[in-house]
Amino acid sequence: MIELLDTKHNREGFDCGKELLNNYLKTQAGQDIKRKLSACFVLSNRETNDIQGYYTLSNNSIPLSSFPEQIRKKLPKAYTSIPTTLLGRLAIDSKYQGKGIGKILLIDALKRSYQISQEIGSFAVIVDPIDEEAENFYTKYDFIKLPDSQKMFIAVKTLEQLFT
Repeated sequence: MIELLDTKHNREGFDCGKELLNNYLKTQAGQDIKRKLSACFVLSNRETNDIQGYYTLSNNSIPLSSFPEQIRKKLPKAYTSIPTTLLGRLAIDSKYQGKGIGKILLIDALKRSYQISQEIGSFAVIVDPIDEEAENFYTKYDFIKLPDSQKMFIAVKTLEQLFT
């Protein structure tokens, strides 16, 4: 079951092979949750509470000028920045990599983002891949690269087709 990060979850043993993502979970995620800067969702072993993987979501906005021309022309010029949902981090413990957990967490994050967009405006889900491996992962799931940026997005309209 995927649930919000809680003190019962064992963060110490988590190692996804990327120090930045390990350190975030171990030292910063709890503070970000308390400060309402992001929500951290985890998939954990029910018996040991060891975290198998996690992702974070938060509100975000992207300048209208960052979107490709074919999308910009469909959006109102009055909006200088477009509301989005940021899928800030997604990481899988090394022991569980290659078992489809990344896909499970991504689908959960996208479904959650779609559901939230029904009540709070969000045009797209944005990711900022940490490296080429992460970029390839998101490309597999139809994320589109923003011009002049490392960021990628998937439109909520696309998610609507998946989840309705």
